[in-house]
Amino acid sequence: MEVRKIYTSVEESYSELGQADGLPLRKVGVVAVVKNPLAGQYHESLQLLIDSSHEIAQLVTKKAVEAMGDYPVESYGKAAVVGINGEQEHGVAMLTTIFGNILRDNVGGGKAWVSSMTKRASTGQTVDVPLAYKDALYVRSHYDGMSLTLHDAPLPDEIAVICCVANRGRINARVGGITKDEAKKEDGLV
Repeated sequence: MEVRKIYTSVEESYSELGQADGLPLRKVGVVAVVKNPLAGQYHESLQLLIDSSHEIAQLVTKKAVEAMGDYPVESYGKAAVVGINGEQEHGVAMLTTIFGNILRDNVGGGKAWVSSMTKRASTGQTVDVPLAYKDALYVRSHYDGMSLTLHDAPLPDEIAVICCVANRGRINARVGGITKDEAKKEDGLV
């Protein structure tokens, strides 16, 4: 796929309301803005986008892991924002199992399904990318997200494909549920 631009956002938080609880929370979002070859008309088959997602997934997930530095990835999520000449389904096609498996491989494994968000929008929109623990979805401390503003993307015939990762759960998480250490990490749920 033709890539117009890639950008990476790194956010690092140290405390909430003046209270720290250990390691900083590092969130990384990587966006690849690509030409949508199916923009402008309906196509029954979306296989072209599904097949192309392999290349884009490798690109954004490797950059996300690199931007984590020495921190391991504990949470992940994905998103796509489709320009107004495309359809939401084009973004979904870019985020199928191919993308998810590449993300899991590049972060060193993961059993949980990858939370995702897709929408069709014009440039200048904010997208909230959901994050969840990579090995057990029910680990509530890792329910989080990263907000990214796409200042000049997607153009009407583009798709912004996004990968987000984090090194830990929320700072001062304390609303119950199983912890990361209690998770069985067998079925991707608990």
